Amino acid sequence: MSTDIVDLRQFYHSPLGQMAIASIGRAIGTVWPRLPDERLMGLGFTLPYLEMFQSGAERTFAFMPAGQGAVNWPPGALSATALVFDEELPLPDASIDRILLVHSLEFAENPREALKELWRVLAPGGRLVVVVPNRRGVWARLEHTPFGAGRPYSRGQLTSILREANFTPGAFAEALFFPPYRKHWMLRLCQWMEPFGRRVMPVFSGVIVVEAQKRLYQGLPVFARSSRRVFVPVLSPQGVPTSRDAAASLPLDNASSPVYGHPV
Repeated sequence: MSTDIVDLRQFYHSPLGQMAIASIGRAIGTVWPRLPDERLMGLGFTLPYLEMFQSGAERTFAFMPAGQGAVNWPPGALSATALVFDEELPLPDASIDRILLVHSLEFAENPREALKELWRVLAPGGRLVVVVPNRRGVWARLEHTPFGAGRPYSRGQLTSILREANFTPGAFAEALFFPPYRKHWMLRLCQWMEPFGRRVMPVFSGVIVVEAQKRLYQGLPVFARSSRRVFVPVLSPQGVPTSRDAAASLPLDNASSPVYGHPV
């Protein structure tokens, strides 16, 4: 189950959340140094990180999973967010150059189907950056942050699932090398722990960041996948079946043909 949008916003507005933005933002910047006039889509809760690339990209927008909720973004401008199902994105094939996933893959109902849908909407040579909680890290074991919910991954698990979805994993990076303390005096100490942890124990980082590229040289089976969801309008009147409706539903030959008795 996805973390609620209210909890996500509350976390990122806290001092601990601001430190998390700085740490994860540096890691994303090492695998994506710049986006020259490209179309960038964020899936999950990516708003604090999309702002880093908004000025250099051709267009930037955010999709938020239905189980999480959505908010307007950017503030003071026309909204560039939408509520979606991660397995059925409302985009044509090969329409996006870059995709950023934060607070998304660990909450996906079917991660492989979600990655295949991202493969569909990515343009040839398009790139994907995934940010997920590290299975070995402290952040995945504590529940007072969004990184303590969902399904954490190791490097090997992340590599396997990306390859199954026809992505080629590339550069890796790590972030959140300090423990998720909430007290202000501990947060000041954590600022000194970040560079130390990056050099000494990167395997125990709080999150893993990986860039992957859409793979095209492998033949893919083509099949039609029917939607697993049935959409019912909220205010659609259903009505109550009556005897007249039951008679109208009878076959025409049964309703009009006479009834004959058996011969004596």
